[in-house]
Amino acid sequence: MKVSLEWLRELVNIKLDGENLAEVLTRGGIEVGSVESLSEGLDQVVIGQIKEMQIHPDADKLWLCRVDTGSALLTLVTGAQNLLVGDKVPVALAGAELPNGASVQEAKFRGVVSQGMLCSAEELLLDQSVGLERSEGGILILAPEAPVGEHVADFLGLKDSVLDLELYPNRPDCLAMVNVAREISSLTGAPVNLPKWALAEKLGDKLDLPLVQDVKIVIEDPELCFRYAGLIVEDVKIEPAPEWMQRRLRAAGVRPINNIVDITNYVMLELGQPLHAFDRDKIQGAVHVRRAHAGEVLTTLDQVERKLETDMLLIADEMSGLGLAGVMGGLDSEVTSGTKRLLVEAAHFAGVSIRRTSRRLGLRSEASNRFEKGINPYGVLATLGRVSELLLEIGAGRPVGYVDEVSYLPPLAEVTLSVKRAGEVLGTEVTAADVKGVLDRLNFEYTETQGLFTVKIPSYRSDIQIEEDLIEEVARLTGYDLIPTTLPAGDLTQGMRTPGQEIRRRLRQVLIGAGMNEVLTYSFTRPDTDRKWGKAEQRIALMNPLREELSVMRTSLVPGLLEVAVRNLSRRNTDVAIFEMGNVYLSEEETLTKLPQEELRAAGLAVGKSERHWLSPVLEYDFYYLKGVLEELAKEFGLSFAYRALTGEELLHPGRSAAVYLGEQRIGFLGELHPRTAKELDLERAVVFEIEVQPLIEQAGTQVLVQAIPRFPAVQRDLALIVPKETPAAAVVAKIRSLGGELLQEVEVFDVYTGKQVPEDRKSLAFSLRYQSLERTLKDEEVNELNSRILEGIQQEFAAEWRK
Repeated sequence: MKVSLEWLRELVNIKLDGENLAEVLTRGGIEVGSVESLSEGLDQVVIGQIKEMQIHPDADKLWLCRVDTGSALLTLVTGAQNLLVGDKVPVALAGAELPNGASVQEAKFRGVVSQGMLCSAEELLLDQSVGLERSEGGILILAPEAPVGEHVADFLGLKDSVLDLELYPNRPDCLAMVNVAREISSLTGAPVNLPKWALAEKLGDKLDLPLVQDVKIVIEDPELCFRYAGLIVEDVKIEPAPEWMQRRLRAAGVRPINNIVDITNYVMLELGQPLHAFDRDKIQGAVHVRRAHAGEVLTTLDQVERKLETDMLLIADEMSGLGLAGVMGGLDSEVTSGTKRLLVEAAHFAGVSIRRTSRRLGLRSEASNRFEKGINPYGVLATLGRVSELLLEIGAGRPVGYVDEVSYLPPLAEVTLSVKRAGEVLGTEVTAADVKGVLDRLNFEYTETQGLFTVKIPSYRSDIQIEEDLIEEVARLTGYDLIPTTLPAGDLTQGMRTPGQEIRRRLRQVLIGAGMNEVLTYSFTRPDTDRKWGKAEQRIALMNPLREELSVMRTSLVPGLLEVAVRNLSRRNTDVAIFEMGNVYLSEEETLTKLPQEELRAAGLAVGKSERHWLSPVLEYDFYYLKGVLEELAKEFGLSFAYRALTGEELLHPGRSAAVYLGEQRIGFLGELHPRTAKELDLERAVVFEIEVQPLIEQAGTQVLVQAIPRFPAVQRDLALIVPKETPAAAVVAKIRSLGGELLQEVEVFDVYTGKQVPEDRKSLAFSLRYQSLERTLKDEEVNELNSRILEGIQQEFAAEWRK
């Protein structure tokens, strides 16, 4: 937003120059990117009048001009061919440094000394429109009334500074000159002199004109258009706008066009409400605010034919489109030199719709920028009142009435501010008097009861919605630099990890030590894969997903690992052993009124086989590889996992999968993918596990128990048994341990056999048992007695036979 200092001084009584005002605004939270002096380089450029002209005696294409500058009659040499005797022109005196960087000195041209230089608009970096039509392509020719000897900057109104405000979406109000004036007044205490139309809420939302009946407005999509109003103007005269208006528009970076278009742009800059003027005689029937039809085409003012989409908002009559709402008008309804009647539009369009249309069509304008950031819906009619006033002031037309169609007006915000809360947030002492002073400077209406302020927020400050917004205003206007700097206070604690952090660190180390690589995947996942592996009934759908494939919060880590594995295998990486530790997100309700439950889990996946190495054989990843990894985990934390058969699980292999238990609590699962599941993913045999981490944190042993290395020899015994085929080996091992007592140090299964010597419904299990005492050498008799007791117990419980 480019802000003219000269224009500002009309609205607020300030004496500061541009640089100091920029410092005040920046300290108050309105960043000023730059301050530009419009008269820079024009200090030694004056208005001269050509008194005589003659051809250079030694150059047919050069002119010798005698020019009166008010204080001297100078001889100037020029090659311009657009000059006449009597023309008023800008003259750069010797020693001038022009805006385009050129340095002017006396110089000889074919033996004749030129005592300065006649300047073009390009050399002065001026708009061509500041001069007469003959200026194009040559020297800038000024209006006949230009006073000889006066500085060009003074005559053109360039003794001005322009502040370039770098505004963010949180301050859309400062896209209007009147609101910048309000801001400066609140920061400096200077009184304001605003036009009555700036006080939109106090105007009663009406104009001193009749409501017309022959123009009908139809808002077909109230969600995208809250309000649409139009000013009816007769007896329109199209001509250039007054110089003062053109000057202010140029300072704001807007090119003057004609009085009607310039008024709409001027009022938009002044009050912040975008406007557009339609030629009323080109409108057929009612004005409709609707979405574009499929395949509809509109030729915009830039003479580009644009194909519209059905979610773009269009202003149309009964026959065709008139303009893209909030972005650009249509060519067929534009104001031309033959226009006699107008419909001046002022409306409130949804910012989301305008932003979407602007981006898709690559059209950015001052109007679309304001609609995107948000405008004041209560200022629509006030803006048309200001347009009406200017039309009459410069004689551009006669306002005869207006129309106003309202679908919705949001209620004015009311925010409560606690003095105590303000002090807590800002970290400094805030008194009721401080808050009163700030609210008075902002000119906000309020009531106060025992340190609690109820504040009515004016409609032009849409950025203030909650208490913290008002607290920010207190900080801004009090002065950020006046808030004392303090060191943060708190109890000193020993720098160490919490038990939970330590468990997680050790868990990662075990998995990495087992040869697995850690991966991080999105917390969002596909609905279909999450439904298979997680808890669909507790799933949380995202309101605005990045893309459809990532539209729900994950309830399992496995889908993310599967995607990583598939991606690696498709790139011929056949050694995939990965794990992830992260949260899953579960909710007990469809509409989230409470935060979801976050559950920390660890999951791993292995597919393929390890790479070849001279020191170790190639390892093919299978069920027992991951089971060994989990056993290492349990061993690290002094725990013992139990594995029980899974039933009713369709995603895992029925004979190569298990539920993982810690005591009597199921904490996860382990298994090989069902061949059908693996085929759908185009994977070879893959194995996965997923376990909850919190039970490990709660039950992990925090003390390390050590014992002396045994001094006495161990006794080894082997035991082979024939048991029913469905008997788990783990159950037999558990029974052996319970019967062996303290002397039985280790039990291992070293052989499983089914074949000719064993009945079809049975299998042979062979165990290696190691007996040892820390206090003495064991005798064969007591070891044999223990072995016999173990054999008898197993035979009774499992209907086992001793295989001799």
